[in-house]
Amino acid sequence: MKNKTVDENTMEALINNIKQMIIETLNLEDITPDEIETDAPLFGEGLGLDSIDALELGLAVKNRYGVALSAESETLRAHFFSVATLAAFINQQHA
Repeated sequence: MKNKTVDENTMEALINNIKQMIIETLNLEDITPDEIETDAPLFGEGLGLDSIDALELGLAVKNRYGVALSAESETLRAHFFSVATLAAFINQQHA
């Protein structure tokens, strides 16, 4: 059970780091990490990011977490659906 708590703390920290990275990368100074819903869509409804934001965010993820990304991958779109799916993807790549 102790490992599960560590894993949950690690994921929570990763989620918070991703939210902060989104704010810094996209210059969203008018919002805080707490205002970004973990399960809300990043694109369209939800946070309302566009394709240029996606490119900048993808580059930031690659640079910060060392995760190789393929722009043509349909699964990549699913990984970038929300902060939660992005955190799970990064965590899986580092497992």
